[in-house]
Amino acid sequence: MKVLTAIDLFAGAGGLSSGLVAEGFKVVVAVENDPTAAKSYGLNHPDTAMVVDDIRNCTGPQLLKTAGLKAGELDLLTGCPPCQGFSTLRTKRRTVQATDSRNDLIAEVLRLARSIRPRAVILENVPGLASNKRFSDFQRGLHKAGYRFRYSILNAADFGLPQRRKRLVLVALKGREIPENWSYGFKVPKTVRATIEDLPKAGKSGDRLHDFPEKRTPAMMARIKATPKDGGSRRDIPDDMQCPCHSRSDGYKDVYGRMAWKDVAPTITGGCINPSRGRFLHPEEDRAITLREAALLQTFPWEYQFCLDRGKDHVARQIGNAFPPDLIKPIAKVIRQELVR
Repeated sequence: MKVLTAIDLFAGAGGLSSGLVAEGFKVVVAVENDPTAAKSYGLNHPDTAMVVDDIRNCTGPQLLKTAGLKAGELDLLTGCPPCQGFSTLRTKRRTVQATDSRNDLIAEVLRLARSIRPRAVILENVPGLASNKRFSDFQRGLHKAGYRFRYSILNAADFGLPQRRKRLVLVALKGREIPENWSYGFKVPKTVRATIEDLPKAGKSGDRLHDFPEKRTPAMMARIKATPKDGGSRRDIPDDMQCPCHSRSDGYKDVYGRMAWKDVAPTITGGCINPSRGRFLHPEEDRAITLREAALLQTFPWEYQFCLDRGKDHVARQIGNAFPPDLIKPIAKVIRQELVR
């Protein structure tokens, strides 16, 4: 199988790169601003040249030199800029997203695409980007640079993944049309049970990602134990056991909820091991899901390693911010088929 080259911008811990490698791409350069996430990437992709820097400091010629390529020779450029600035959750919390400096990073992907001139481009972000002027500018810039493109809002569950996760994905090819089937996903989703039930007992497995202990107050542990197994919600526990903040306001209904065995997981976010951030309690055991369980629900390989230098909360962010490897695989497969024709 012919190996195609790729550069992964905003590479994080390497979820997207993992999916690309599985589909026959060689990720020659990765760019990541967070040194700890870059360490995680290196643990799993030691042959990829890692550039630990702000994307705004990177130039096309520099990245091409690192890759050993000339402009126009790279097969695929991927960019998954930080999405928090376009997130609907920030809108709900009345955060002024227009002032978030991360919003402008999409323009950096376009700048580098114009300079590197790859044969294909993939951009990923939250659905909220679709209505933003920056996305319109990005499309206009791609068109002027000779690319034809399509984009769609994809749900990871439609591609067989064990979570509900909606993401905007744009694919572009230099000088040729994108096949209509690039975004077709009609697979039966994998369930939470099929993904994590057979793991060894958390805390005694020998896997640090699965064994981190939890610290809960006695009152919180009582609430967790009172939450019905297999999909129960905090709304199912007695009123006198509710958190005071929940008694005053119903708020986000999924917090302190349990996942259901026969369903998919909710979107795995950077707060995925904190039950106060969503429906992240284990379906049966009286605890939040572990880092390893979160990584598996994101479809990272079971042996995938993460740098623990900054603690478990930072690893949770690395996992939650990743592009699920199994979601990029079918997209990469279509692009590969087009590039080798």
